[in-house]
Amino acid sequence: MNYVDVFFESNDGLRLYARDYSGPKPDSPVLLCLAGLTRSSKDFDGLATALCASYRVICPDQRGRGRSAKDQQPTRYRPDIYVSDMVRLLDVLAVPGVSVIGTSLGGMMGILLTVSQPGRVKTLIINDMGPVINPVGIARITSYVGKSAPVKTWADAIAQTKSTNGVAFPNYTDAQWAAMARNLYVQEGTTPVLDYDPAIAQGFGAGTATPDLWPLFDAMPPLPLMVIRGELTDILSLETLAEMQRRRPQMQVAHVAGVGHAPMLDEPAARAAIVNFLARAATS
Repeated sequence: MNYVDVFFESNDGLRLYARDYSGPKPDSPVLLCLAGLTRSSKDFDGLATALCASYRVICPDQRGRGRSAKDQQPTRYRPDIYVSDMVRLLDVLAVPGVSVIGTSLGGMMGILLTVSQPGRVKTLIINDMGPVINPVGIARITSYVGKSAPVKTWADAIAQTKSTNGVAFPNYTDAQWAAMARNLYVQEGTTPVLDYDPAIAQGFGAGTATPDLWPLFDAMPPLPLMVIRGELTDILSLETLAEMQRRRPQMQVAHVAGVGHAPMLDEPAARAAIVNFLARAATS
């Protein structure tokens, strides 16, 4: 294990969790990696392991996911609350400035954090998310979040993982499906269970997770910005991406072939784009 466990208390009293991959030096630049709606810090282990040779990498579990506590008031499963939790985490760790890598919901959070904490976010990488979300993708996600049938065995968990995510990763091998299932489920007793609180669907289904973010996107201060887009995504349309580029001409774009929503960031194209972008941003 090349990280330390960090537990901290949110402003409303929940015990939350993050992985902290130490960098090569005490003053190494800090990356904050924010996962998607049903995902956790585990998704970023490969990326964090690769990047911690140059950066300190912090990978939190949002409330209701992974090792963070469930919220007994599901109405608080909202992007603005998640961002408040991340500000609290950075304050607890005494981190004054970060680069953010955000996947899906994490990308939305990155935009919110950039606007709400002026100057604290130095660089932003958005993975397969835009200010407008394709309704096709929303319908697909709504169809399964908080609704998946219980499984009895890891073979069942792998099959369910493939059934839910197959449209986004049509070329995955059995080994890759097994690895994804290990990130999505956790074993309780002898049974694998999904590693998130099904109640997170309440906020998502009510629309609180899908606002029009153009005003916030426009309100972000100038900063190095990159968007990663999966070729097969049903969340970030090419039209939305083009409008993002029109409004932010300096924005970099990386396309990842053969995958949909959202690239896992272990794809060679995604990994190279992240490494090169961060290196350029550090010298700009």
